[in-house]
Amino acid sequence: MTTASVERHTFQAETKELLDLMIHAIYSNKDIFLRELISNASDAIDKLKFESLTNPDLPKVDEPRILLIPNAEANTLTIEDNGIGMSREDVVSLIGTIAKSGTREFMSALKERKQQHGEVSPELIGQFGVGFYSTFMVADKVTLETRKAGEEQGTRWESAGDGTYTIEPVARASHGTRITLHLKAEDAEDGLNNYTSEWPIKSIVKKYSDFVNYPIQMDVTHTEYDRDAEGKVIEGSAKNSVKRETLNSMQAIWTRPEDQVTEDEYKEFYKHISHDWHEPMRWFRMKMEGTFEARALLYIPEKAPHDLYYREGKRGVQLYVKRVFIMDDCKELMPDYLRFIKGVVDSEDLSLNISREILQQNRQIRAIRNRLVKKVLGTLEDMATSNAEQYLQFWGEFGRVIKEGLYEDRENQETLLGLLKLGSTHSATELTTLKDYVSRMKPGQDKIYFATGEDRKTIENSPHLEAFRDKGYEVLLLTDAVDEIWTQSVYKFGEFDLQSVGKGTVELGTEEEKKQAEQALEEKGKTFGDLLGAMKSQLGEYVKEVRLSSRLTNSPSCLVGNASDLSPQMEQLLKSMNQPVPENKRILEINPNHPFNQKLQALFAQNPQDAALADYSYLLYGQALLAEGSPLPEPAKFSKLMSDLLVKTL
Repeated sequence: MTTASVERHTFQAETKELLDLMIHAIYSNKDIFLRELISNASDAIDKLKFESLTNPDLPKVDEPRILLIPNAEANTLTIEDNGIGMSREDVVSLIGTIAKSGTREFMSALKERKQQHGEVSPELIGQFGVGFYSTFMVADKVTLETRKAGEEQGTRWESAGDGTYTIEPVARASHGTRITLHLKAEDAEDGLNNYTSEWPIKSIVKKYSDFVNYPIQMDVTHTEYDRDAEGKVIEGSAKNSVKRETLNSMQAIWTRPEDQVTEDEYKEFYKHISHDWHEPMRWFRMKMEGTFEARALLYIPEKAPHDLYYREGKRGVQLYVKRVFIMDDCKELMPDYLRFIKGVVDSEDLSLNISREILQQNRQIRAIRNRLVKKVLGTLEDMATSNAEQYLQFWGEFGRVIKEGLYEDRENQETLLGLLKLGSTHSATELTTLKDYVSRMKPGQDKIYFATGEDRKTIENSPHLEAFRDKGYEVLLLTDAVDEIWTQSVYKFGEFDLQSVGKGTVELGTEEEKKQAEQALEEKGKTFGDLLGAMKSQLGEYVKEVRLSSRLTNSPSCLVGNASDLSPQMEQLLKSMNQPVPENKRILEINPNHPFNQKLQALFAQNPQDAALADYSYLLYGQALLAEGSPLPEPAKFSKLMSDLLVKTL
């Protein structure tokens, strides 16, 4: 206590530690302080408007405003509002301590961010409710004068961030709060701008507070010149005039009635938030009501961004709380497979102090996310049925990303399966849906068949397709790397199982045809049984079984896996990602009707110990690998055997 009216207090230990961090420039983006003070001012006006509805003694807010007053001579910046203001008790509890604002969590997040990234995101301040203290990043001293609406006495609070603050009564003509920052010197290296200059202030307001409901005003000096008859400036005719300007638009496009927003305004806003020079493919709005309130304006881009598949690529949905910008790429609002969606989500119920950790656990955020996903997928379904050409364009840009949702989002898996557009043996040029595939299935067919590979031509030439082609069965041709992943986790579409043509056994045709094929294979097995066993002994290093094939009609051999085995393409994908690949021997199937295998059987019957049998077995195995596009384990050995065989036949 220094005088009868001025009281000196010491900050709590945690607050002192936080102030020390602020003053020593932990943050690289110090501009954030102005966003915080403007948000506080907007909240104060909101509170007065609300309180005055039930308390007729409080003044009405006829002309709400937030005034910024830069003073270059004094090197100060003042932020003033005509909101509800604070009483002395409010100042002590809200400004004198921040124990209720999550200081410990803030300090922990700050330390973690510094360790992981070597920097601190500008959102952290607002997330943890320490917004007022962000002023000490840019100011050597902060003076706050306030008077609560309905009270006569005002209060002045002042601190130099040295661990103490003073508080005293002050006369104020009107309610509201006035905060004066005694600014530090401009320092570009330290991220300190000249906050008495017009353009830095305008830029910060435009970025963070453009959609605040109340006018953010500042007196701006304009210079005008007299001109001669030719329109040239007359030297020495400069005249300065000061005009009060409103710096923010206050026009959050997503809050305006839809019929009052033009198509050009939607497109212009898209370019503003996405920095994409293409026009959006589609956009749509949402209003969520009930246990929480939120609005959204989302866009589907026309073109995929260059960083769509980068791990650290920027996501597109911005989060606002009560029209105040919080974060640029809120991953919690949209699943990764919809990361191409651009737009804004504005919540009325979330706290401005919300942290990323809380976002991940917040029930309202999860509810908003679920609603957004349903709306996006519903919009895509509508596009697919009402504008097939546009949907094909969309699929060409984002189809691979949508497929990621098949294993990431089990809840919406059935919807996502309905959105697929896939290559097929049905058409060389047109993509098909699973629904259309099912409509073309053969009588008695109970499976949806697919094949995966690097490209369509390779798959079409695969021996795995021979029986399907001969019997007229349609096969889906999947050529994206992601197809290897989702087909491992999606087993059905509707009532039909999905079956790889390169796995398991193949049973095609009617029940009678299947029975006849099985009997024929059993008969062939009696002839080839001993040969198959001998080949298994020769190739035991490479395969787990050798058997006769029901899927081959032209090729001599192929390799297949069990239903749970990794495909060779999946193994290659894992290796390219430096992931461990489990040992996986497959099954060598040989075609009993192929002339080569019939001659091989005759040779074996004549002399089961013939040394050439081992070489021919390896040639069949190598051919099967080459036919599917897989590398040979011993290319030199295969080449020599092939050369020797050619010499014998010439």
